[in-house]
Amino acid sequence: MNHPKKERSFVAVKHDGVQRTLVGEVIKRIERTGLKIVALKMFVPTRDRAIEHYGKDDKWCEEKGSYLIEGMKAKGETPNKPAQEYGREIVETVIKYFTMGPVVGFVVEGAHAVDVVKKLAGSTEPSKSDVGTIRGDYNIDSYLSANLNGRAVRNIMHCSDKPEEAEREIKIWFKDEEIINYKSIQEAMLYDVNLDGILE
Repeated sequence: MNHPKKERSFVAVKHDGVQRTLVGEVIKRIERTGLKIVALKMFVPTRDRAIEHYGKDDKWCEEKGSYLIEGMKAKGETPNKPAQEYGREIVETVIKYFTMGPVVGFVVEGAHAVDVVKKLAGSTEPSKSDVGTIRGDYNIDSYLSANLNGRAVRNIMHCSDKPEEAEREIKIWFKDEEIINYKSIQEAMLYDVNLDGILE
């Protein structure tokens, strides 16, 4: 039987989600879609691994810094640094946030895994996330609040943005032998079973 190619996504419940005891809620919502967990562990991210995980290049920093400068000018403020430097500061606040405490990281597998988890998570900015998403239901933080306090936005969880990013991120946090290859009962219902005549 033909079915969409299965893919993997890396998910991390960040330390604010751990502290607020939301790990089970995040896992429950993801598992209810039919995605399965193939690896899971708790750890405190080291700075080196966090830098590797959030490895943003000069182009990304330039773009984010330019966006920040535009916002400053719109408010009548005068930027005093190049755009790329502002972008680097954004990365630094995110790394500091990610390494502040214990994180629960896991790998999920299934058809459209990356897009499904992104949909469940909601927008990176919780205050703009839709009702029904994890971030929208459990957080009200915003970029404005974060910027005013010189910190990263607290958004409960990280999830991979693209399948190729997921594969890169998984290799940072999990060894190959830590990822379990197994079949679950629900996979048969989602992908393999021809349900015609199931009551016969």
